[in-house]
Amino acid sequence: MTTGSRQPSNWPLAGGLVAGVIADALLGDPARRHPVGLFGQAVTGLERRVYADNRCHGAAFTGASVLLALAPAAAALRLTRRNAAGRLAVAATATWAVTGARSLAMEAARIQRLLAAGDLPAARQFLPHLCGRDPAELDWTGIARAVVESVAENTSDAIVAPLLWGALTGPAGLTGYRAVNTIDAMVGHHSPRYERFGWASARLDDLANWAPAQVTALLAGVCSPAVGGNPVVTWQTARSFGPAHPSPNAGWCEAAFAGALGVQLGGTLSYAGRTEHRPILGAGPPPGPTDIARAIRLSRAITTVMTPLAAAVALAD
Repeated sequence: MTTGSRQPSNWPLAGGLVAGVIADALLGDPARRHPVGLFGQAVTGLERRVYADNRCHGAAFTGASVLLALAPAAAALRLTRRNAAGRLAVAATATWAVTGARSLAMEAARIQRLLAAGDLPAARQFLPHLCGRDPAELDWTGIARAVVESVAENTSDAIVAPLLWGALTGPAGLTGYRAVNTIDAMVGHHSPRYERFGWASARLDDLANWAPAQVTALLAGVCSPAVGGNPVVTWQTARSFGPAHPSPNAGWCEAAFAGALGVQLGGTLSYAGRTEHRPILGAGPPPGPTDIARAIRLSRAITTVMTPLAAAVALAD
């Protein structure tokens, strides 16, 4: 961005985004004391103190939680404002902490191998590591569908969205987005306890993920040839089926993956004992273990394209 005053170059942010994605690919998440896990512990304590069954308390909780995540990034940027190498290190660390391409691929691949080996009980056991769906009654197809849908949604949540927000707003955008996504996962769902308290968190997450979900669907189309898909069919499937999903964002990602992979997603599922009937997404057969491997490959292709794209956006800002 050009103004009348001298502005620092954005190359440390661009370089930090790329370095953080590479660090995630090489190192993955730390085994202990992950920053996102520590944040989750902190806001759990905050929830215990401020919880009340109304939207006002929920909105206050949401705002305080986001500020808690923004504060370290803001402090680090202030300390390194005159040091380009320091700004690069801050951006790289924040990117590594909030992206999760390696963990997403590893968890999905583990379940794929179990299904391919015929071990349905073990696949059910590990499904909760990837998504919150009830695994007990899921058959082979149900497990495969849950994994492909989770890979699609998390490609946006754990890769595209943080990189996009980071490119536009820097390390504060990275940590702020991850805070929004985390508290939504904690309190932004339908249940007697969180129907009102989690309303603000859920709506803020919908807003934060609207543009990233569209970008993810577009990139799924661009990258669809990597899994034998067609870009036009992928985008048409996203546009035709995505808006029918109850989530304004997840539907676009899942429908785009369905189009790229040539499979059918959606249908009946269960969360925390509550049955939901989701609309059908796509027109192909139900997914199987080989489609999980293809979904992982598509997610990796999207990461490969999104990373330099985010760096370019950061440089252009």
